[in-house]
Amino acid sequence: MEVAGIPEVYSSRELNLAEGAEIERLRCTATQPVPEPSEWLDEGDIEKNILLTTVERMIHWGRHYSTWPVNFGLACCAFEMISLAVSRFDISRFGMELLRASPRQADLMIVAGTVTWKMAPAVRRLYDQMPEPKWVLAMGVCAISGGTFRESYSVVPGVNCIIPVDVYVPGCPPRPEALMYGLMQIHDKITSADTTKDLKLPRLGGARQR
Repeated sequence: MEVAGIPEVYSSRELNLAEGAEIERLRCTATQPVPEPSEWLDEGDIEKNILLTTVERMIHWGRHYSTWPVNFGLACCAFEMISLAVSRFDISRFGMELLRASPRQADLMIVAGTVTWKMAPAVRRLYDQMPEPKWVLAMGVCAISGGTFRESYSVVPGVNCIIPVDVYVPGCPPRPEALMYGLMQIHDKITSADTTKDLKLPRLGGARQR
């Protein structure tokens, strides 16, 4: 008994051939021409959807909004640094909500508080473990110059004696707004840095023999 031209019993090979023929027929009859871009795209839309930039500006943009600080609080200034992470100041707007405990995933060190000579080797070791490029922010007068403990035998008279410092934020302790301004200065240094000065490109044609 046959129904609509389809045999009651048929093999899988015949079924595959029939399905293939039907798919090919649909593919050939269902194709539509691709319209010209001028028919559906206006000139104004092209200007709105094309962004011209340079590789260096893209690198600066990525580093600007993904600065990850290492939490290095040594004294009372650390409490003001912690206050910067709450909703009132919202450090996450800078992409800095991740305070790294490991220096190998951080590119900004915020030295908040008094640095002693006993702690100095650890500060230097953590700085050396941070990947390049990296920046240092000295927060508070104790980190900048030793503060009221400057004349003490055990206090470092400024963290710049151990590691290079990019931005100083004075105060005892500085308010979160001052620290936020210091972070914005770090961002300015990031966007003005030359990312291609250490880039070594291969010479075309090989080196000339002398």
